Amino acid sequence: MKLDLLIQNAKALIFKDGNIFETQTNVGAKDGKITYIGSSSPEALKIMDAKGLHLLPGVIDSQVHMREPGLTHKEDLETGTRAAALGGVTSVFEMPNTIPATTTKELHEDKINRIQNRASTNFAFFIGGSPDNAEKLAELEKLPGCPGVKVFMGSSTGNLLVEDDPTLEKIFRSGHRRVILHSEDEYRLRERKQIALDSKDVRKHHVWRDVETAVSSTKRLLALSEKTGRKVHVLHVTTADEMEILKNHKKLASVEVLPQHLTLFAPDCYERLGTKAQQNPPIREKHHQDALWKAIRDGVVDVIGSDHAPHTLEEKAKEYPTSPSGVPGVQTLIPIMLNHIHQGRLSLPHFVKLVCENPRWVFGCKSKGRIEIGLDADFTLVDLKKEKTIENKWIASRSAWTPFDGMKVTGWPVATILAGEVIMQDDQILHSNKGRVVTFTHD
Repeated sequence: MKLDLLIQNAKALIFKDGNIFETQTNVGAKDGKITYIGSSSPEALKIMDAKGLHLLPGVIDSQVHMREPGLTHKEDLETGTRAAALGGVTSVFEMPNTIPATTTKELHEDKINRIQNRASTNFAFFIGGSPDNAEKLAELEKLPGCPGVKVFMGSSTGNLLVEDDPTLEKIFRSGHRRVILHSEDEYRLRERKQIALDSKDVRKHHVWRDVETAVSSTKRLLALSEKTGRKVHVLHVTTADEMEILKNHKKLASVEVLPQHLTLFAPDCYERLGTKAQQNPPIREKHHQDALWKAIRDGVVDVIGSDHAPHTLEEKAKEYPTSPSGVPGVQTLIPIMLNHIHQGRLSLPHFVKLVCENPRWVFGCKSKGRIEIGLDADFTLVDLKKEKTIENKWIASRSAWTPFDGMKVTGWPVATILAGEVIMQDDQILHSNKGRVVTFTHD
């Protein structure tokens, strides 16, 4: 029986004996699954010659905000997944701070229904943890297509906020999957907001939302994690201080960092980009960025996500601090990180671990994240030598801009493959409705 797709001569990133190795091989797919890995060339309906290219498991972006429903003037599920596919991402996990927030079974199912036949990537939707649904989260976290429960400890875009420890503990005790957290201390944010209001200067963003705001929150969530035994996933960590704490809590806490924090730093980014560099938690000084890279090298960091959080240029042009926090990122995640690989900051196998292998166990999406017989035939094909300039005109997000506009990079995604079907090739979307819901284990 012919394969649906055979990818020949690729340097494939294969998981074996606990590590990821680069192996010259052919990889075949049939009926959406990986069915062949080897040196021969079985018959196939479609053959791709990937000589000189690297075949990655389908890259998973586990933190995106697609803004639908309620904020579709910034982004929607169709434009957001199109941007992801153009950037080489095969699966996106969407955050719950839409309008209304995704806090019930009905609202979660509404998102699943909305995205049918519109998605250029696979998809899943977090449930938002709140004071109103804390008692129900043990059931809500088991919904099909749900990667887990997301909690905002500090205010950001949307109206989901759990600022107090008693409510947070109630959430931790309701269910057993890893809780995903935005870690900023809301009490301290309120105390210090006058700094931003008085200055009206985005260069004060990381002064208002200072290191202690992050550290205090992270200490609190770790204390509750230890008290309840509930595992946590701490999103977009930005400080050297938190990394020092988190490295001693790896049995309970997994850690995410963002390309933005690994690439931009204060005050340079605010002087060059103004409010286009504004996000929460904020981009900080260079020594914090250096600490994030050290944490990657030391194995403290488990996951890289984009925190794709688009706003229109008109909204971003508002006077600080009325300007919204967040930047588009799903389309640039892979090019930015491949450029870091080119510059020697990271190896390709380590990158694959951070965006493929580790999301498998952090979120329990066991049919994805590896090139392995029987798993989903999702692949990201990259050219490590391709030189390109990231430009606003390439960005498919409805927001139509990137803070990395004009940045020259070496390394580029050249094809995105879902279930053995080529969705994107050479910066062109070939199929825009092939995405399917991601399945999760709930053990």
